[in-house]
Amino acid sequence: MIVHGGVNFEPYRTKLFDTLGRRVDTIETYPASEGFIAFQASQNEPGLLLQLNSGMFFEFIPTKTYFSEQPTRLCIDEVEIGVEYVLVLTSNAGLWAYALGDTIKFVSLHPPKIIVTGRVKHFISAFGEHVIIEEVEKALQVTLTKHPMVRITEFTVAPWVSKELGQGSYHEWLIEFSYPPEDLASFVADLDQAMCQLNPYYRDLIKGHILGHLRIRPLVPDAFTDYMRKIGKLGGQNKVVRLSNNRLVADALEKYKFH
Repeated sequence: MIVHGGVNFEPYRTKLFDTLGRRVDTIETYPASEGFIAFQASQNEPGLLLQLNSGMFFEFIPTKTYFSEQPTRLCIDEVEIGVEYVLVLTSNAGLWAYALGDTIKFVSLHPPKIIVTGRVKHFISAFGEHVIIEEVEKALQVTLTKHPMVRITEFTVAPWVSKELGQGSYHEWLIEFSYPPEDLASFVADLDQAMCQLNPYYRDLIKGHILGHLRIRPLVPDAFTDYMRKIGKLGGQNKVVRLSNNRLVADALEKYKFH
């Protein structure tokens, strides 16, 4: 059995099982430095069981109000299924209304079960597309099912905003493949189609020729390992920023692109 948490496991599941030589049972957990938030209590139902009786008091801020001057703070009896919230925690360890920065959605209210959708600061909206990490990871997962031989080590996505007349803007996906697609153009087309299906704002911007179709830049082997080492964040407790509204990570990875 594998117990995992802290990052979306789905993009790695197939690669890990290939390495092990067989499928094994997995249990997802939601551990944080601030407290043990939730865990997978069933192999047959989605979601992680929220720990309401472990010395922690939770509040939930709808993501759309988070950056306002007076964001709405809801208690557990006020939340709804399918709405994205920023998780706020008060604990008997001394935290007071602390925003973890994680975003979650409820998939069940009785009992309260959640899925972790990403980080509130991880998004792309350079043109009003409001792309979130949940959509990016889901689109990649859908695309990988259509290309079962492809394996991905790690990836990040950033906007590329044109500064020259006649040159289009687009989302740039920097991907380190362990087994790259034989037909990269087909993989790109399927990934772009999945993004259009998951995010109507993204689809409309492409239809309106404001945003171009996404582009994939394959990276050399060990690109992310070397990058994380150079910024002093190599190790299991540090995560690659997979989605950003700026190009800090993307530009740092520029030298790792295949030429």
